[in-house]
Amino acid sequence: MPKIYLDYQSATPLRPEVGEAMRPFCEERFGNPASLHLYGLQARDALKNAREQIARFINAPSPDEIVFTSDGTEAMNLAVKGVAWGNRRRGNHIVSSAIEHPGISRSLEFLESQGFECTRVPVDHRGKISPADIRAAITDQTILVATHLANHDLGTIQPVAQASEVTREAGVTFYVDAESAAGWKAIDLHTLGADLLSFSPHRFYGPKGVGVLWRSGRVALQPLIHGGEQEGGLRAGVENIAAIVGAGKAAELVNVDESAIGERQRELWSLVAQQIPQAYLNGPEPDAGQSRMVNTLNISFPGTEGEGVALAADMRGLVIASGPACRGKALRTSPTLKALGLDDELARANVLLSLGTQTTSQEISAAAQLLAQVVERIRSLDA
Repeated sequence: MPKIYLDYQSATPLRPEVGEAMRPFCEERFGNPASLHLYGLQARDALKNAREQIARFINAPSPDEIVFTSDGTEAMNLAVKGVAWGNRRRGNHIVSSAIEHPGISRSLEFLESQGFECTRVPVDHRGKISPADIRAAITDQTILVATHLANHDLGTIQPVAQASEVTREAGVTFYVDAESAAGWKAIDLHTLGADLLSFSPHRFYGPKGVGVLWRSGRVALQPLIHGGEQEGGLRAGVENIAAIVGAGKAAELVNVDESAIGERQRELWSLVAQQIPQAYLNGPEPDAGQSRMVNTLNISFPGTEGEGVALAADMRGLVIASGPACRGKALRTSPTLKALGLDDELARANVLLSLGTQTTSQEISAAAQLLAQVVERIRSLDA
């Protein structure tokens, strides 16, 4: 019996058209783009085309501002550490939120060990950041404000455009992590107001093993990896051409019907709330993508632990997450949920349900029933 897959925030299947675009660069077009011969030219042309596809996807001013990395986490590290090291003579203070992706939060912890200072602004009960709090946190030593477009744990959409007005007035570089939003919410750099932006194509039916960082040409950035002059000198090493080609193709093919997915999201939450007593939604109510991403729900079931619910659900044919894949086993209690003020029981009892473009109403109905059975079973064992 096929499983019902509701973990699209962790990984999506490769679109057939993406795999077909990648195949030649795994086989006959295997050249290194740094080579001068025909095989190298083919790889360079493919690299150029992918940059143009990505630039169109986010409405970037120039394809030359696109930097390819190994994944989204490396792109986050390059953005945060690269700006910090590239601007240390101007200041040593960074502002972020209390609920950033580990790629950002742990980069900040590392920088603090190197003498940088970081202010983490709080969030409200829905996980939303206040631009006023960002303004209050900025000092004359602030060189970077780093935050996200949509939260990796909750799906909460942040007021990024308003935050960009604050950073622009202060003359501070503004970095936006779009890891959980790209491919599911339209991104236009002209209205977003960011100076740097990153994401991973594997979140929207592209390949793993490639990440994207867009950097405005006016931002000073130091590389993390030294060696050759690939990626404008910002990311040494031979480019993963096949994955980069797949990233460009996936970006070109994005066509998300937010209203349709949002309707299924509301249906799922309604069924779960009806069938499972004491089901608590973490973050904003589903509202067609205004406050919450249309593909993500974070729900706590008191009397359970998220890991146990996810494992038991998998045995019954339902694939869900007990939190973001990036969080890992070392962080059993979500820092994001703790920042919302949830107690340890609720914070550990959460599961993450994320929908895909092909998720059907029939799957939604069956998923809610299976989840209800799992939660009831676990609660009865502890009674």
